[in-house]
Amino acid sequence: MKRYCFVLGTAFCLLFACIQAFGQENIPAKIDAIVGAPINAGRVAGASVAVVKGNETLVMKGYGFADLELDVPTPPRATYEIGSITKQFTAAAILLLAEEGKLSLADEMTKFLPGYPTQGNHVTIRHLLNHTSGIKGYTELPGFREFQMLKKPREELVKLFSGRPFDFNPGDEQIYNNSAFFLLGLIIERVSGKPYAEFIQEHLFDRAGMGDSYYCTERAIHKNHAHGYDMERNVLVLKAYVDHMWPYAAGSLCSSAPDLVAWSKALHGGKVLKPESYREMTSAARLNDGTTIRYGMGLSLPETDGRRTISHGGTINGFRSVLEYYPDDDLVIVVLLNTAGPVAPRDLARQIAEAVLGKAPDRSHPFDGDLTQFAGDFTGKGRGLPTTVHIAVSGNQITFINTETQRASAETLEYFGNDTFGFKDTVLIFKRENGNISRLDLDTGYGHNILSRQSTIQK
Repeated sequence: MKRYCFVLGTAFCLLFACIQAFGQENIPAKIDAIVGAPINAGRVAGASVAVVKGNETLVMKGYGFADLELDVPTPPRATYEIGSITKQFTAAAILLLAEEGKLSLADEMTKFLPGYPTQGNHVTIRHLLNHTSGIKGYTELPGFREFQMLKKPREELVKLFSGRPFDFNPGDEQIYNNSAFFLLGLIIERVSGKPYAEFIQEHLFDRAGMGDSYYCTERAIHKNHAHGYDMERNVLVLKAYVDHMWPYAAGSLCSSAPDLVAWSKALHGGKVLKPESYREMTSAARLNDGTTIRYGMGLSLPETDGRRTISHGGTINGFRSVLEYYPDDDLVIVVLLNTAGPVAPRDLARQIAEAVLGKAPDRSHPFDGDLTQFAGDFTGKGRGLPTTVHIAVSGNQITFINTETQRASAETLEYFGNDTFGFKDTVLIFKRENGNISRLDLDTGYGHNILSRQSTIQK
């Protein structure tokens, strides 16, 4: 009887191991299906994806086309404009200079850019790194789309935003800001005595073994560089021109999926920064009132379906991208698209994470009370425009509607406790005054907007 039980137990273990192995082998096929769907639907021209868990490469390949006109398939090491993923390289460069004692994060920016008109505000390098400076973002200015096609000196771009009123007092709020990282690039050049592109190449690309990566330019020819496309009226067209003087240290780097994996491994593996600097870069910043925001320095710090994530996305003419690191699972996901359209790399990465790690436990629970107390309109500052959020309640369902853009979006909210709701990576924290809801903190992982209540919904 004992021998029978042993044989049966051994057979069960072998069967379980086979099922697990089959599940692991099936992951690349699942990822192929996730990435292939928008390409097959004509919504994306091509993509490069890398998925690495620990030392195991699950996927590292190209999909679709790097060039639609010539039917060129996407090569494994295709390079893309990575947009705002650039910001983490800029932040790391600043932290390296701080390690050398050449600057301090507490230094005011005018120590290095003495002519900048801060209008009586005290803006530190730390404020620039975590988007809490209050400086007007140049990409939100009227006419920017036309400006970016012109070749102008950097000084002229700085003049476009430097004289504008601040959006808020430094440290009071967080609004995602490309101007801040443009200024950080100028500080890197002033302090190091080297051009930004040269400093990044020598101190970051070379250190991380990133042989495919470079500072983007419109006219230079680079092997394996994917052509960029925009989506207009549901049709793919060649991307709009941008002179890379404009995105600069906020978004002008080019890289490949394998290189971004190498960067992630180097950064999070302690090969780029000292431990104290790394903690600074990857720790949530705080506003003046002590509110914690889900952003470090050039890195967003959301929870993705309940899992800790260190990530950043990028969008620039013709390209969209995301680089994600799941520290508790040692998982790196890179999704690069050569199409700036409706398909979000972040959504693809979320699906890929679920395919690799399984579905995360549901953290939400029912709200035991009257949901209508949260309903109404909330207004505050946003990126270039006032942000108005409408909270609607129908029965036991509460809905978030953002009317900031022409395309208002509605999302059903889940309740997480302590007057906190959320959807995807966005968290809504309702604040009370004298027991009544008076304020909404809207945290997207890239911005923390403080919205005041304007109206309530009558019962």
